[in-house]
Amino acid sequence: MIDLFHTIRSKIKTGARISDEETLALFESRDLLAIGELAALANRKINGEKVYFNVNRHINYTNICVNRCTFCAFSKGVEDEGCYTLALNDILEKVAEANAAGATEIHIVGGLHPDLPFDFYLEMIAAIRSDNPGLHVKAFTAVELDYFARITNQDVALVISELKEAGLGSMPGGGAEILRREVRDKICPEKISGERWLEIIEQAHRAGLKTNATMLFGHLENYEDRVDHLRRLRDLQDRTSGFQAFIPLAFQPDNTRIPGAKGVGGVDALKTLAISRIYLDNFMHIKGYWVMLGLKIAQVALAFGVNDLDGTVVEEKIGHDAGAATPQALGKEEILDMIRKAGKVPVERDTLYNELKSY
Repeated sequence: MIDLFHTIRSKIKTGARISDEETLALFESRDLLAIGELAALANRKINGEKVYFNVNRHINYTNICVNRCTFCAFSKGVEDEGCYTLALNDILEKVAEANAAGATEIHIVGGLHPDLPFDFYLEMIAAIRSDNPGLHVKAFTAVELDYFARITNQDVALVISELKEAGLGSMPGGGAEILRREVRDKICPEKISGERWLEIIEQAHRAGLKTNATMLFGHLENYEDRVDHLRRLRDLQDRTSGFQAFIPLAFQPDNTRIPGAKGVGGVDALKTLAISRIYLDNFMHIKGYWVMLGLKIAQVALAFGVNDLDGTVVEEKIGHDAGAATPQALGKEEILDMIRKAGKVPVERDTLYNELKSY
């Protein structure tokens, strides 16, 4: 194992790429601190001591969804208690509040609603941009884009073009879950395949939209599944350079329906974040999503290769419905304090990682 760490350290220093076999060996290693040290080295080469965040707001416009994935505690049927769909005026009111609070980004995702027409989504994006021209709209997962294509009987490329014309600025990375079919068939059999997710994201990149990428870990997948997921993302990034950040999402087991899934401990979370930083040498940013990691683990992750803490978020529903115990929002000063106490330099950014202010 000492030879493994020495080999990987040398590869990081010289810019060589680590193999899938080496990555699997890191996952199987119990030396968390050694893995973290390698990830910190890899991150310093790319980002120095900077840790990014932005002032943003999440809006989940509906929780009604035609899919009922077993890992999801957010989705509801049209007759279920607690189901909702926000009216356009309500969405615009939330956006106006965010704009007044200094937000630079609106992050919009929702369920696959059986009755909303595609024009609703176009009108929503256009209205947000018209009322708030300075705000960047990051919206819709590859799963949502596939659904829009199906309900309109259009090619995804045309859907992307129409959304861009309405004002869509970039896309989040949700819906990837675990890309390998064997796992996906167990946790989200109704959702698009991993191959389809990659295909749609590649089309978005080709159309000039930047996206993030996620991986939901800590349910039924094994280490080989995680390495396979990372490899597919690294391969796509080699082709398009369209990914901005990778976001490992720690599975929240409460109120979900995956028998035997226990969630993610702190050691596994830190290990996964660190190994992601080492393996994804063509990704600039690894995000510690504090909503699902918890504030303390997210802060510690800044010593394990993480260089982004997302943002202020405000009113996140998906992770909290699954049992996340974190706040639904953080103030800018709280984020600054987290980063400074980790010995890092806070940098406020916009969605496309233009630096707005260093603190």
